[in-house]
Amino acid sequence: MATVRDTGVYILRQTGPMSITRLQRLCYLAYGYHLAWESRPLFPEHFVAWASGPVATELHTRRSRQYEVKPTDIEADPTALDEGEKQSVDIVREALLRHTTRELTQMVCGPPWQLARSRSDVHALAQSNEPLTNHEIAALFGPLT
Repeated sequence: MATVRDTGVYILRQTGPMSITRLQRLCYLAYGYHLAWESRPLFPEHFVAWASGPVATELHTRRSRQYEVKPTDIEADPTALDEGEKQSVDIVREALLRHTTRELTQMVCGPPWQLARSRSDVHALAQSNEPLTNHEIAALFGPLT
């Protein structure tokens, strides 16, 4: 099974450099749709409820604070994605790439993230390590497919 890092580098190789926030959003959306379409996770890592939206902490690198992240900034093997995983990522990437990072953020800050934030009981601007569950993510994305 591919990792979130493998997925992130796959997206970067297909699309080109982007901000880590944009990459996080695309990985989350690809994860959600893949979970709904294939009834299996895209990668084993989970997303946590940071103040800015869902984040896969394993995708962050020491260069993540740079504005632009390139495929070479993340150690990963994008060839680890199987054909079904690549197809899910490609469909989401092609459909959503035209949206701004702000629009993608609005898309991902829905019920799974809100539920995890409320479970964590943290201040509105505090980071939380509360995970978004696959059940909650599937409940959101299932009706959208």
